[in-house]
Amino acid sequence: MIKKIIKALSLGIMLLFSLSIQAETRSALVGGRLIDGFGNRPIANSVILIRGDKIEEVGTVETLPVPDGYQIISTEGMDVLPGLWENHAHLMLSGHSDYVHWDKHYLHRLTNEIMPASAIQLLLAGVTSVRDLGAPLEASLEIKRKIISGEIAGPRLFVSGPFIQHEVYPGTEAFRWSVSSAPEAKKKVNLLATAGVDIIKLIDHDKMTIEVAQTVVDEAHKHGLKVVAHSHRPDEIRRGLAIGVDNFEHTGLTTAPEYPEDIIQLLKERTAKGRVAGGPLFWTPTVEGLWNYSNTVDNPERLDDTCWHKGLKPDTIDDIKQSLRNPGQLQYMQLTPLRKPTLKKKISQLKDAGVVFLVGTDSGIPTKFHCQSTWNELAVLVEEMNFSAMDAIRAATYWPAVMMGVSDQSGTVSKGKFADIIAVRGDVLRHINLLSNVSLVMKGGVLYKKGGQAIESYPTSQR
Repeated sequence: MIKKIIKALSLGIMLLFSLSIQAETRSALVGGRLIDGFGNRPIANSVILIRGDKIEEVGTVETLPVPDGYQIISTEGMDVLPGLWENHAHLMLSGHSDYVHWDKHYLHRLTNEIMPASAIQLLLAGVTSVRDLGAPLEASLEIKRKIISGEIAGPRLFVSGPFIQHEVYPGTEAFRWSVSSAPEAKKKVNLLATAGVDIIKLIDHDKMTIEVAQTVVDEAHKHGLKVVAHSHRPDEIRRGLAIGVDNFEHTGLTTAPEYPEDIIQLLKERTAKGRVAGGPLFWTPTVEGLWNYSNTVDNPERLDDTCWHKGLKPDTIDDIKQSLRNPGQLQYMQLTPLRKPTLKKKISQLKDAGVVFLVGTDSGIPTKFHCQSTWNELAVLVEEMNFSAMDAIRAATYWPAVMMGVSDQSGTVSKGKFADIIAVRGDVLRHINLLSNVSLVMKGGVLYKKGGQAIESYPTSQR
């Protein structure tokens, strides 16, 4: 017992020491064009002063001299942005095509291999904040703890833990929880909230009674937690609007050409309420995988990109490769070619209804690797769905922070926020695909990537 106490005290002292070192670190990003996340005209020749894990001041080379004692990091020739948010990821998945096989063979490897690998892949892709929407509770909280303590590198995690749904599928009980009554719904949401999740994920709520579904939302809101909900079926949207969910996930409605008119009218009524109804109605469409699947079948070379190998063991990599050897024959994707032609109309309907979009991808599902998904979603929104580059960037920076209630800490490059910053060489407002090769990644004032190369050594603690 005494040895355990001494060990705990030693670890505590080491943590405090490393925190004090980080707090004294001072750096300055100098020279790049800053797209700060607020949506205004970019700031040319920017200067960003960073002290510890926070942004101390933002200005230009003409207005903000770099004080003595700051490490100058040149961003000349680059666009500088807030770190990206991935708003719909599954760190427990790594692109394998067979869920049944994966769940059977890899659940015991989540905390020591799979989820840490997902986390570092996302971070090096420029994603500094992630909503992890569906994983075993203990694993979710453990990975979040390890990132905060600095044991592993990764984005800021906002976790839901298990899905809440009417009836779980056999073999998925570790990360899906059934609720069949209002008392059970209340108990399980309270359990998640008390454990420390950041958000509640609700699916199949159209199969629940209105009382049960309403209890899930009401209990989550009592704990200050937002609720994200699937929108695959028309009645999931109708029910979700009736019970007051905060954020719909996916474009949904399978091969149907558009959303029914009554749903669009309900959406317009909800978005018209604005701040009165608790803020904007958020929507994470996750279109990239659907849109790009045919491209992957025609040219599967991106599946050979070794970026998704990072952190995974050789046998895991081989297993994933084997599962994807015939991407055009994947059972999971057979309806996708029929869904693709419906996406533009559905996105247009949602735009016209006034929802606020968030960038999320379902990263980790078959063929979708964490190192590739987020920038591909941005590219599809801009190149195919008629988003401006600035609006797409805000959907991946500013608006997610607002939705999660952390806009005082994240989402923009501005004074007092966490120094979560990325940079790319070139004009990202003209060429959004530049985000496929992020040159610089900083999270909490710590550099994880510079000159396009990962930095393998970094401080062992961060907030």
